[in-house]
Amino acid sequence: MTKKPSSIRNLGPATDAVYAKAEIYTADEIRELGPDEAYFKVLKTGNRPHFISFYALVMGLQGRPWNDCKGAEKDALKTRFEAIKNRLKTAPKSMTALDTELAKLGVIKPS
Repeated sequence: MTKKPSSIRNLGPATDAVYAKAEIYTADEIRELGPDEAYFKVLKTGNRPHFISFYALVMGLQGRPWNDCKGAEKDALKTRFEAIKNRLKTAPKSMTALDTELAKLGVIKPS
């Protein structure tokens, strides 16, 4: 049975739609991508970056509660989070499946 992203500790049911928008449909896909790449893909869909969302994901993948991150470990995660945000600034915006179809119809310009 395939488990949804919300099966990862610290992720609620609303995250299933957030990850689906990034074309990530399972917890295993998140594990395969790793938290940094999975979160980057989520941000590319237009979601605003939130540090707590990122480190809750990292902690959840380790089976730890979201608020278990402190001190130097939290500082290191903040550095990773900032790197993801900086990478986003130079990355081309992803087109959703709807955007792709609208571009084919000439309703919007392809990105």
